Amino acid sequence: MSVIAIVLVFGSVDPRKAVDVISHASPGWLLIAAAFLAVDLVVRAARWRVLLAPIRDVPLGATLAYLLVGYLANNVLPARLGELVRCHYMGDRQGLSRATVLGTVVVERVVDIAVVVAIAAVAILVLSVRGTVASAVLVGLAIGVLLAVALAIGIAAHRLPGADRVARAAERWPQVRDVTSRLRAGLAVAGRPRTLAMALALTGVAWAATLLAFAAAGQAVGVELTIGQASLLASGVALASAIPAGPASLGTFELAAVRIGQALGVASASAFAIGLLVHGAILIITSAGGVVALVRLGWRRPTEPQAAAAAATSDAD
Repeated sequence: MSVIAIVLVFGSVDPRKAVDVISHASPGWLLIAAAFLAVDLVVRAARWRVLLAPIRDVPLGATLAYLLVGYLANNVLPARLGELVRCHYMGDRQGLSRATVLGTVVVERVVDIAVVVAIAAVAILVLSVRGTVASAVLVGLAIGVLLAVALAIGIAAHRLPGADRVARAAERWPQVRDVTSRLRAGLAVAGRPRTLAMALALTGVAWAATLLAFAAAGQAVGVELTIGQASLLASGVALASAIPAGPASLGTFELAAVRIGQALGVASASAFAIGLLVHGAILIITSAGGVVALVRLGWRRPTEPQAAAAAATSDAD
């Protein structure tokens, strides 16, 4: 997917014009964009902490560190496998079931997609955008609905018809039963109205920071994006980045920026520059932050008595 996206990008963008646009980018506006992206990361860490709260009260600093380690892994692993890395890392150091932590990440992803699709849909209506971009958002809406339904089924699976028979059959595979039970414990946080409402509110704040980062990147290259245009650009790129691709969503991020920019009447070179500058800032911030978090937390699992006791308690549960 990344290779195809890169080929399509360079088939529609003049590299010399793109380099010229990027070379004349305003450093001040780029710093502002980076600041908004940093705010986005902190708010996302706060959202994850809210989702984890019914299971374990994890300090914001630690939650941010685990999140950054996952983002660092996303930058070097394909198909967003960093999500699994952060689940493993948090479970390993907090004495939590990795499957339970994964359940909270699944809820996080569903909430993210729901908010992103809503932002894109409103932007399309306001800007009266048609064509491929509008169709892509409709596909994203359909996927979001399917994910929400799947999440609801996962939470209420034990109440569905035939659940007893499935539970009895699962007794033959204790490990599968235990992992499923722990995963459902993580998914169950979505069944708490207050927790879900706070997660949705924080997601809205995070995406507000992201779209302002795109607007600042536009200013850096001399393109004045309206809030609606920045919203569609940020949400459309996010939907494209959700497609499994190479490390750091290389190619798909830039292709979405170019195609959406063209739909908004922005020159291809400028749209590519905006996408590349924002993407580059995200990679620099998450990579640097991830390395710092990794050095601070250590690569190996801690062996202190307190950590070992917490792990033993989790295994007993």
